[in-house]
Amino acid sequence: MGPNNPWSPNWRPDPTGGRLAAIRTARRGALLAGIAYVPLAAAAVATSQVPRDLAMLVLAIGLPGVALLGAGLAPAALGSRIDAVAVGIAFGVGCPVAAVTSIVIGGFVLGLVAPGESDLAGPILRGGVRAAVDIAPVVALVAATWVLAVRWLDRLRGTRPPAAPAP
Repeated sequence: MGPNNPWSPNWRPDPTGGRLAAIRTARRGALLAGIAYVPLAAAAVATSQVPRDLAMLVLAIGLPGVALLGAGLAPAALGSRIDAVAVGIAFGVGCPVAAVTSIVIGGFVLGLVAPGESDLAGPILRGGVRAAVDIAPVVALVAATWVLAVRWLDRLRGTRPPAAPAP
């Protein structure tokens, strides 16, 4: 256990406030990623062969993977502009991957539970990849918007702790 683990005997509060700022940034990134996922999922469902009654289920199952991706990438988006570009590319590539992976896992679990539906993961994976390729320009636009929103909200909220004074 490291010193950043609250269950460690060596844990101490962070006097700089950096840990709390990182937690808030990750939460904000997850929320913004979830919000960004909704139009992407709607566009993917509109271009795919998914029956409309399954569209809401697909949207709900893909959301946690994208939110986790947003939480993990948000602190890195606050670095330099080059870091922000790299994070935007990572979010643009990772968002469809995270959503499709969550949906495939959900399809696999549903295939185990539902009688007679043993192979749902394969068709879901093919349809998800095809839909992600079809909406690639929208994904790029949403990824850039997500990075800008994370950076703007961080500046607006002022969650970064002040720089430590030089000795």
